[in-house]
Amino acid sequence: MTGRIWLIAGPTASGKSALALRLAEAVGGEVVNADSMQLYAGLGVLSAAPGAAETARAPHHLFGTVDPADGWSTGRWLRAATEALSEIAARGRDAIIVGGTGLYFRAMTVGLADVPPVPPSVRRAAEGEFATLGETGFRDRLAKADPAAAGRIAPGDRQRLVRAWEVYATTGKALSEWQAAGEPALAPGAWTAVALEPPRRALYARCDARLAAMIEAGALEEVRALIARGLDPELPAMKAVGVREFAAYLAGRTTLEAALAAAQQETRRYAKRQMTWMRGQMAAWPRLAATTPDDQWRQFLALNPALTP
Repeated sequence: MTGRIWLIAGPTASGKSALALRLAEAVGGEVVNADSMQLYAGLGVLSAAPGAAETARAPHHLFGTVDPADGWSTGRWLRAATEALSEIAARGRDAIIVGGTGLYFRAMTVGLADVPPVPPSVRRAAEGEFATLGETGFRDRLAKADPAAAGRIAPGDRQRLVRAWEVYATTGKALSEWQAAGEPALAPGAWTAVALEPPRRALYARCDARLAAMIEAGALEEVRALIARGLDPELPAMKAVGVREFAAYLAGRTTLEAALAAAQQETRRYAKRQMTWMRGQMAAWPRLAATTPDDQWRQFLALNPALTP
């Protein structure tokens, strides 16, 4: 890889996509997605993925390219992103990796271990134990084997809780230990990073406003199309913020106002988890605290004066 690599992380609604696009235009670069929900086709509105107007201004990669029925792992994203970076570098262009999925950035900069395959019997057993113990009991048991994973995995994330336990049950070694042993995909010094961290109150207000606007932009139609496919509710795409809440409205179990309020609350919780991750896992990354696109760009240029015309 010979092109310069930029990493832009931030919680949902922080303005990172706009900053990435502005940087791509400034350096003639290409944008690579590092958001686990923006991977999936049919979730463009709910995941706030770049639209046609944005993708026409600079090349974009790994946005809306995966069928929701195909649940991608961090490792699968890493392989696809590494391939995209190689192709961008071969064109002599900069790459801007942007998103809010902390594990993706960790895989790039710290490493992702090659965890041995989990036998189907172990996976079935773990799923059954989760159903028997419930999330609290299952998490408590996981905490004895892998306290780091138990503390890191968000409430309600059954998939990652089960994954952490099945790795331990298969290998006798905590998933956190496996992850710490991996080699980074990007060599130290080969990348320049920044994290957006606007004031929480302003961020939450933006989360609420953007989610309300999504209804007018077609969010309900996206959810209706997903429901019509009868997909497994445990698939990652089906756990996108807003899917469960708006599905309840479409099924007649709640009002649109209540569904929107619930989705807004979940979005704020998600943003809080993202900021917590950034503070713990990206503590050394420079921060942008501004809230408007122009102010964020000015702060970014101050950190990277060589870009200033």
